[in-house]
Amino acid sequence: MTGSVVVVALVSAISGLLYGYDTGIISGALLQISEEFQIGSGWEQVIAASILAGAVIGALVCSRLSQRFGRKRTLLIVGVVFVLGSLGASLAPDPELLSAARVVLGFAVGGATQTAPTYVAELAPSRYRGRLVLFFQIAIGVGILIATIIGATEGVDWRVSIGAAVVPSALMFALMLRLPDSPRWLLKAGREDDARQALERVRPQGHDVSGELHEVQQLVQAESSARTSGWRGLREGWVRPALVVGCGLAVFTQLSGIEMIVYYSPTILTDNGFSDSAALRVSVALGATYLVTQLIGLAIIDRVGRRRLTLLTLPGAALALIVLGTFFVTGNSGEAQVPYIIATLIAFMAFTAGGIQLMGWLTGSEIYPLATREAGAAAQSASLWGTNLLITLTLLSIIDTIGTGQTFWLYAAFNIAGFVFLYRRMPELTGRSLEQIEQKLSDGQFRPADFAGSR
Repeated sequence: MTGSVVVVALVSAISGLLYGYDTGIISGALLQISEEFQIGSGWEQVIAASILAGAVIGALVCSRLSQRFGRKRTLLIVGVVFVLGSLGASLAPDPELLSAARVVLGFAVGGATQTAPTYVAELAPSRYRGRLVLFFQIAIGVGILIATIIGATEGVDWRVSIGAAVVPSALMFALMLRLPDSPRWLLKAGREDDARQALERVRPQGHDVSGELHEVQQLVQAESSARTSGWRGLREGWVRPALVVGCGLAVFTQLSGIEMIVYYSPTILTDNGFSDSAALRVSVALGATYLVTQLIGLAIIDRVGRRRLTLLTLPGAALALIVLGTFFVTGNSGEAQVPYIIATLIAFMAFTAGGIQLMGWLTGSEIYPLATREAGAAAQSASLWGTNLLITLTLLSIIDTIGTGQTFWLYAAFNIAGFVFLYRRMPELTGRSLEQIEQKLSDGQFRPADFAGSR
């Protein structure tokens, strides 16, 4: 592996880490922020959700930017916005400016999730591509875990913890300056010599890149001559089943309740009698569970299968939420039940992080036809972030209205609905080439039964 490929891996890891850290740090910081600004649950929801509003915008805008200006320039912009958003949030004098700064920060988060995996996949050698793209997914869990550990220390001021993201953001920008743009984008822009030079920079010295360059040229030509392309292509009848499955999966990834736990578990627990220290320690345990089960899920997903792993874990997540809700509805949420509540929270996190959470980003890179893949991935990202925004803006209000336990039951129902939807609509994509998946779509055979049999 060349030094440039190592730098590509670092960029992927840092962008994923920033995603996990910037979205997860608000969990512990909200306890300090609400005390400093003397705000209630309404403002807490706005502050937590503002980063997600920016992420929806960032995912859609950066999809366009990366097509027009290239992956490298887009990620350089994202790096600068990460720095500005982190600084602005850490220096905000009131909840209004804090929320505005987190919208800016969210733009970078959405742009990174949209652009970084694509850039890495297009630049990395084929034998390293899978593991380098997975660095992004794993780094999200690392970022969440770091955020929860910092939050649990209680001695770190929220302004410092939020502002600390400036360091990896600046490092990401500096590393991007050393890297070439995507050879695929350069070929689409008609810059064949630049594409060759880009490949030569990330391949071993003396390696002949002619064969690889020819393969990329063929893909670009196939995309340009495809009968369905871009955002307009997503409206084609034969592409619509993939869009329904992809965006539906993204929606249910968030309706699983994972963000409810990541963002608000300390707030929910302290509101129900837990001490700040105990609630923050639970967040660390949940962050560690998220990372460990993601690693386990990634290790077994190709053997178990995407569809099967999702359908096996969703009932466990629903059952955990039903049990959690019962604790609170029946009044069994006192000190004696604390170990059981924590164990059930960890079980929920394990089932969700090791199951459906793996699918939200993964399917966007494989479910859509080649010529609509970038637009489809952007639409799927926007669906994921948009649902996340809706949940984060309403969760504490729902809890205030119907109660903590009943809210857990509501999200258990969402998991059940997700199981039914995916059982009926999501085919097993594991072991299928991208060309086979596209052929099934083109033939109008995109139901689970159409993918049964040998692969």
